[in-house]
Amino acid sequence: MSRLTNFTVFRLTLSRYHNALGSTWRGRFLSTESNKIDEPLKVEEAETINVPPPPAEKLLVLGGSGFVGSHICKEALNRGLSVASLSRSGNYSIQEPWAKNVQWHQGDLLSGSSWKEALSGVTSIVSCVGGFGSNSYMYKINGTANISAIRAAAEKGVKRFVYVSAADCGVMNYILQGYYDGKRAAETELLVRYPYGHVILRPGFIYGNRRVGNLELPLGVIGSPLEMVLQHAKPLSEVPLVGPLLTPPVNVTAVAKVAVRAAIDPVFPPGIVDVHGLLRYSQQK
Repeated sequence: MSRLTNFTVFRLTLSRYHNALGSTWRGRFLSTESNKIDEPLKVEEAETINVPPPPAEKLLVLGGSGFVGSHICKEALNRGLSVASLSRSGNYSIQEPWAKNVQWHQGDLLSGSSWKEALSGVTSIVSCVGGFGSNSYMYKINGTANISAIRAAAEKGVKRFVYVSAADCGVMNYILQGYYDGKRAAETELLVRYPYGHVILRPGFIYGNRRVGNLELPLGVIGSPLEMVLQHAKPLSEVPLVGPLLTPPVNVTAVAKVAVRAAIDPVFPPGIVDVHGLLRYSQQK
């Protein structure tokens, strides 16, 4: 009987403790300290901060008024980029609506630093600068001018630099020695200044509708059939001296597409892209 009474007293005591504990939990929180009760946390409304959007990609095309450069400008605009061009004339003779959306700068890469204002806000560069003439002139325009641009771009902090160079042409390398020596000198400088941000394109003959004065030359009449035939004859192009003459031509639109992608795509691998690589990349979406 005494055990039953003790058990009843224990149940009554436990029940009162449970009720007291329940009333304490309602509306309050118990602290880990026995003599302190914390009030509920107050959540204040967060302040809205206006963060400016990241800067848009701006592409500078060196030689943008030329045959290859104008196609690169057009391709970049189609991709939604801000596009600028630097050339010695500064003016454009392209009678197409898209040309009005390009910022045209006048400057000479071989004459001081006045042209460097065109680098303002630029995130990537594609250089199409080149030309023919005497060996000394060809080295200067293909080599020295591009080297000047590469150094200025690196000092300005431009992220990526794409250089439209040229494929080896066997015996033509000796006939046009200044041309090819200048191209290779510019490539060497680019490798030094942009070890991880460079892309060198080495096309052979570039075809497309090319305007010379008031005439439009349909180079595709020759280039397109040759491309179809020679792109499947890669082993022949590796024959010393004469083999490089069999390098397949490439459409100017393909060069433009790969050049712009190489300039803005951070995962595009640095290095040299030959004509077969150009054809492969141009077919990718």
